[in-house]
Amino acid sequence: MDCKFRTQLGLVTVDEDVIVKVAGYAALECYGIVGMASKRSTDGIVQLMGRENLGRGVRIQAMEDSVIVDLYIIVEYGISISAVASTIIDQVKYKIEHLTGVTVSRVNVSIEDIRV
Repeated sequence: MDCKFRTQLGLVTVDEDVIVKVAGYAALECYGIVGMASKRSTDGIVQLMGRENLGRGVRIQAMEDSVIVDLYIIVEYGISISAVASTIIDQVKYKIEHLTGVTVSRVNVSIEDIRV
């Protein structure tokens, strides 16, 4: 579903894939993240996704005037998970709102695995 919002100049439509990529790249820029995760529904195994498959670790739920972002990540061993999650939430929210103009109502971070 596309995200739409109105400005002084007219209606702006942002494709969901754009928001997914912005959220994925913003999350990967944060310290302590090894990568995005994809959980196969059949066996529950977590896979590490590269930069070319960011969409598998990001889910977007478009609301009327905002979006909810769900991130599934793999963190580095020895890093404070709460600090990493807090940084990711702030960074993803800022980048999406700054680069696309779409309001982010909530960012949910799920830590799927820890890698050494």
